[in-house]
Formats: sequence, structure tokens, C-alpha cells
Amino acid sequence: MLIVVAAVLLSVLLGALLVFPQLKKTEVFETYTKAEISLHNKRTDCWIIIKDKVYDVTSYVEEHPGGDAILAHAGDDSTEGFFGPQHATRVFDMIDDFYIGDLKH
Repeated sequence: MLIVVAAVLLSVLLGALLVFPQLKKTEVFETYTKAEISLHNKRTDCWIIIKDKVYDVTSYVEEHPGGDAILAHAGDDSTEGFFGPQHATRVFDMIDDFYIGDLKH
């Protein structure tokens, strides 16, 4: 009888883990002023703003298929260029990996 009860409890607990999604750990991100972002304007330290979100794309600069075009707005707003026709849809999936915070208004 004890084994049956233990098996039922274990089944219920395992079922609950599958049914209820795990809670995601909430990350806290910084906010940055345009003045702070503007300091990160070179190949070896490249931040960009896209729709009021800040991305550190330094590690991607050398891989950028468009070459140095990514540096045209380094340390500044790249929203218009980012949503240009030259970008494949995969860029929209990739950009979140570089997110570091939000633009402070």
C-alpha cells in the first residue's frame, strides 16, 4: 500500500512539472542615455539603438555580412538601417542575443 501511495505522489509531482511551465528567471537590464551609448562607437566597442533598445554588437561587427555598414550608426540609433530591405528575417531572431538594456529618455 505504501508503495502505491508513493508511486501516485511521484506521478502527480512529475505530471505537475510537465503541465506547469517553469518560471523564468527575470533578468534586470540597465538603462542608458544617448550620451553613454555614443561612447561605444568603434569596431572594438560597438553599441547600437534599435527601437529604444540598446544592443552591444561588438562581437558581431567582424561577422556582419554588410561589412562596415554596421559601424555607420555605431553609438547611435540604427533602427532605420536595421529594418532596411537588405536584412534577411534571421537578423530579427539574432538581435535579442545582443540586448543589454533600454534607452533612457
